[in-house]
Amino acid sequence: MLFHDDRAPHRPLALDGTEKTDKKADPAKSDAPKADKEPIPPPKRFVTHHKGSFHGAKLNYTVTAGETHLTDADGKPRASLFTFAYIRDGAGDPAKRPVTFLFNGGPGSASLWLHMGAFGPRRIVVPGDGTGAGVGPYTVVDNPLCPLDQTDLIFIDPVGTGYSKVLGEMKPEEAWGLDGDAGIIGDFIKRWLTEHKRWASPRYMAGESYGTTRAVAVAGKLQGGLTGVAFNGLALISVILDFHTARFEKGNTLPDVSYLPTYAATAHHYGLISPAPKDRAQFLDEARSFAIEEYAPALLAGSRLDPARRKRLLKKLARFSGLSEGWLDRSNLRIDPSRFRKELLRERGVVLGRFDTRYQGTDYDHVGEYPDNDPSAYAIDSAYVSAINDYLGRALTVEMDRPYTIFNRTAITKWDWHGPKNENQPSWPGYVNVAPELGRIQRENAGVKVLMANGIFDLATPFFAVENTIAGNGIDWNRVTMRYYDAGHMMYVHEPSFDALIADFRALVTSA
Repeated sequence: MLFHDDRAPHRPLALDGTEKTDKKADPAKSDAPKADKEPIPPPKRFVTHHKGSFHGAKLNYTVTAGETHLTDADGKPRASLFTFAYIRDGAGDPAKRPVTFLFNGGPGSASLWLHMGAFGPRRIVVPGDGTGAGVGPYTVVDNPLCPLDQTDLIFIDPVGTGYSKVLGEMKPEEAWGLDGDAGIIGDFIKRWLTEHKRWASPRYMAGESYGTTRAVAVAGKLQGGLTGVAFNGLALISVILDFHTARFEKGNTLPDVSYLPTYAATAHHYGLISPAPKDRAQFLDEARSFAIEEYAPALLAGSRLDPARRKRLLKKLARFSGLSEGWLDRSNLRIDPSRFRKELLRERGVVLGRFDTRYQGTDYDHVGEYPDNDPSAYAIDSAYVSAINDYLGRALTVEMDRPYTIFNRTAITKWDWHGPKNENQPSWPGYVNVAPELGRIQRENAGVKVLMANGIFDLATPFFAVENTIAGNGIDWNRVTMRYYDAGHMMYVHEPSFDALIADFRALVTSA
C-alpha cells in the first residue's frame, strides 16, 4: 500500500514527525539577535536479539530499529531515516549474503504493510476472503515464510512517514517528490552498505505500489552515471510505473482500456457474466483482446464511431464489465473505476473495494455516483496499525518522542511528480513514467532480474495496465517474471497468494 486516489479514504493521520519550535519574540527585545538553533541530537537506535525458524532453518538474528542521519554534499544534515534492519547472525561470508531493501508507496506511506503483512518475521493475519478484520485483539503470529534465511531485510520509512523526518534547514517538501525522494533513499542505501561493509553483497529492492515507482527511480539513480550501484533483482509488487495508465481524465482513453480486464475479473467473481465462462483465464484473455482490438479503437473514434458499430460494442462491453448497456451508453462507453465500484452491485446495496474488489461495504445511501470510502482499506487498517505499534514497543523496545506516522496525507498533497529540471529543454506539463528507466536499467545491467506481482482484483494498479506499460516502454518481456494472484493490491492478505508471493520472491533471489 498505497497508491493515491482523490476519492481514497481519509486515514487517521499522525503528525509527520517534523520537529517544530515555537519561538515567540519578546516585545521588549525585538531587535535582539536570534538564539542559536538547538544542536541535532544523535540518532537513536534500538537493538534487540531474536530467534526464529524460517523455511525450516532455525536461526538467530539481530534487529536494529533506528535512525540514520543523512547529509548533503557540504556535510550539512538534511534527513533522518528510520529503518528496520533484520540481520541473520553468523550468516557466513558477507560477500555472498544478499540484502534486500523494502518500502511501501503512497507516496506518503510507511513500510508497515510489507513489514507486518508479508516479509517480516512477525505477521498480522487478517481474513483473506474479503471480510473485515473487525476489532482487536488481532492475530499476530511468527512468520515462517519470512525470507530471512535467504536474505537480510532492511525496511525503509521515507521522510514524513514512520519516525523519519527532515533535519537542519531542509524543508519536508524537498523530500516529497519523485526526484528528491529517490535521491534520499539512494543515499541511505549507499550509506548503509558502507556502514555495514556490505558493498560486495548481492543487492535487491522490493517496493509496493508507488514503491515500485520509487524502486525503479532509485535503481536508475544508483546505476546511472558513475555511481555504479547495480541491483541483482527488483521485486515490484502491485506495479505502477506509467501513471498515464491510471489518469482518468477527459480525452485520455488509455486507463479505460487498461482497467477493463480487472472489471471483467470482478464481474466474473460476482457471477455477473452471462453465459458464464468455463475458464476464467481464457475469459480474461478474451477481455484483453477485446480491450486492445475493439474497445481502444472505438474510444479513439469518439463521436466518429458508427452507430451500428457502437451498438455492437455496447453489447460486448456490457458482457465483459457486468454493467448494463444503458449505463454504458450514458457514460459514453467510459468506465471510471470509482463509478464501477458503486454501480456494479448497486441493486444489492453493495459497494466494492478499490485495493481489492472482493471486499464489500455499505454506503450511507445507494444513489450516489461514487463510494463513500474504500471497504478494502477500512477492513484491515486498524489491524495493521495496531500490530506495528504493539510490535515497536514490546518486541523492538522502540521509544521515540513522536508517534509513528502510518500515512502522511500532507506529503501526498505536496508531492512533486516531476523529475530533475533540464535547462536545455522546456518544462512541459506531463505525468510520471519511470518505465523507460527500467528499460534502460535492463539494457545496461545484463544481470538484473525483475519480478512483477499483480493482484487480479486490484483497481489501484490493475494488471493489464502493467502489461501495457511493459509493451510500450522498451522493457524486455523475457527478463520480467509476471505473476498473478487471486487477490488485490495487498495480495498477501490472502493466504494462498501470500504463499505464492513469497515463493516467487525467493525464486527471484535464487535466479539472480
